[in-house]
Amino acid sequence: MKIAIVQTSLVWENPSDNRTLLEEKLSAISPNTDLIVLPEMFTTGFTMQPQHCAETMEGSTVEWMQRWAQKCEAAVVGSVVIKENGNYYNRLLFVHPEGKIEVYDKRHRFTLAGEDQVYTAGKKRLIVDYRGWKICPLICYDLRFPVFSRNTENYDISLYVANWPAPRIQAWDVLLRARAVENMCYTIGVNRVGTDGNNHPYVGHSQAIDCFGNYLLAPQTAEAIFYVELDKTLLEENRKRFAFLSDQDTFTIID
Repeated sequence: MKIAIVQTSLVWENPSDNRTLLEEKLSAISPNTDLIVLPEMFTTGFTMQPQHCAETMEGSTVEWMQRWAQKCEAAVVGSVVIKENGNYYNRLLFVHPEGKIEVYDKRHRFTLAGEDQVYTAGKKRLIVDYRGWKICPLICYDLRFPVFSRNTENYDISLYVANWPAPRIQAWDVLLRARAVENMCYTIGVNRVGTDGNNHPYVGHSQAIDCFGNYLLAPQTAEAIFYVELDKTLLEENRKRFAFLSDQDTFTIID
């Protein structure tokens, strides 16, 4: 699995400008890429004013993601501000090359910023079957809650898209490695750079980690596209030799 990690600055609350910005980057995606990952709220930045910039599932950004997935012959994933049935969602879209869309609504809303007052929480985790891999995509603050991400489905990759600010970036680094080790999976974290409309700074630290906590891609700070290739055979061999997942406690998540 070849993954393109798009670490980018974002234009505040302007979906059109962000799509234009990202088109320049996606035009340079390397051939034979399987998965392109964009940050959380990649069309707006981490806004608490969705009434200014929310879209629908029939809107321009969804069509844009489908078009670029087809053009790049790769899945495109990232989260977008979506309005549906009178509610706002921080919704992750996993768009397959043939146009199929799978969605995950962020479960853990960031109360420190008031996200819980603006966005409706998701209830169900998403496991995506894609090109022989099982992927669990999650969003930013979900990273702090290991029970929700616990690997009970034997997924291969945990994927976090984020707007994780600079003052707490050490927590991002530590928690990503923890999720990789405890779930015996590859873990990919994709964060933004730049400064948002609230003057919060972001330093990226997008990265890729193997099931033992080793860096396949060390935390990066530049605005750029980074590539990582994952080896499923190696992952399966390591899981067979170190069968830690079979010893985990059973539990049920209760809303």
